[in-house]
Amino acid sequence: MTTTNASGADLFGQRTRTLLDELEASGQYKHLQMIESPMGPSIDIRGVGTVDCFCSNNYLGLANHPEVVEAGIEGLRKWGGGTASVRFICGTFTAHEQLEQQISSFLGTEAAYTFVSCWTATEALFPTVCDPGDVIVSDELNHACIIDAMRLTTAIKKGVNKAVYRHSDMDHCREVLAQARQTAGTNGVIWLVTDGVFSMEGDLGNLPGLRKLCDEFGAMLVVDDSHGTGVMGETGRGTHEYWGMDPSQIDIFTGTLGKALGGGAGGYLAGTRSAMEMIVQRARPTLFSNALPCTVAASAAKAIEIVAREPERVAKLRSNTEKAREGIRKSGFEVLESPTAICPIIVHDTAKAIAMSKRLLELGSFAIGFGFPVVPEGEARIRVQISAAHEDAHLDRLCRNLVTLKSEY
Repeated sequence: MTTTNASGADLFGQRTRTLLDELEASGQYKHLQMIESPMGPSIDIRGVGTVDCFCSNNYLGLANHPEVVEAGIEGLRKWGGGTASVRFICGTFTAHEQLEQQISSFLGTEAAYTFVSCWTATEALFPTVCDPGDVIVSDELNHACIIDAMRLTTAIKKGVNKAVYRHSDMDHCREVLAQARQTAGTNGVIWLVTDGVFSMEGDLGNLPGLRKLCDEFGAMLVVDDSHGTGVMGETGRGTHEYWGMDPSQIDIFTGTLGKALGGGAGGYLAGTRSAMEMIVQRARPTLFSNALPCTVAASAAKAIEIVAREPERVAKLRSNTEKAREGIRKSGFEVLESPTAICPIIVHDTAKAIAMSKRLLELGSFAIGFGFPVVPEGEARIRVQISAAHEDAHLDRLCRNLVTLKSEY
């Protein structure tokens, strides 16, 4: 008897259609919006028109800053369109050297090293620095790139362990670190990693508390400050500055160039010179993946220069955020409190969050609804993000639109 097996393409097509149909039926299907203008406080969306943007990471309004744009154009003229190589062969340009010096100077570290994204940087870090016997300890709400980097590390380096503590729970973190110290013994390194700013909650990692625990258990502190660099602290140096900490109290920073620092692509690691040299010598993403395009490096370097010379941008962002939070509360919605520019409006149900964000867009304010699996079931939200580029007119329209939304839902 001959049995005919279905082809892999048929099986994949069937299960893909099933999943997509389920997402559509439940109101969770994501539709990509096509933007036809530069990123700014207001943008043009195909088929929608001009709306106020409250969902970008353009915290300081630098994505379309004339100097940032011109620096990228000049970088394109000077160094060309692509590096055409990985860093250790012939892909390291003076644009990378200049940017990495600026990053380390801005953060107050010995050295820095850039990648095409913070995701790549994070996945370069842990598989490179961890050895069998080490333990990676993570906050449960850390960014997905940290979670995947931990999974990758424990998969390819047998003997590396991982552990998770409840979000910002210092007592539980202490318990987990005590167990990690027993697991690591005297020769293993404990790597405690946290977001500086948690992107879905908008709250801060307790860096002083975590530093104290690291000192107690002999652990290294790694901070992903992608949503904090350029934003937190009096001069925008990051979450450690907000807490009044010396940068030397953070062993390794991970971060992005794609948010406050000009809105371009790219990520980085920053820390001791020896740690960065380990990344140069051993990290697979730097050995096997092309370098950051020089035009992006040039734009990011100019953005850092602007942040350093214009601290008033951080002050404007803080003022805008306070006004937005007050307006959200007055509209009748629940907003998670924090000192960050991330203002999550909790609506609980995923389909409702998506429907409300769609209606908000119709009213002229663009903010995205997030639900499972981005956030836990029952904690769906509309995430409103504020920029220093927003003016009172943008914020006033948002608040009026939220009042309308509240009356309809």
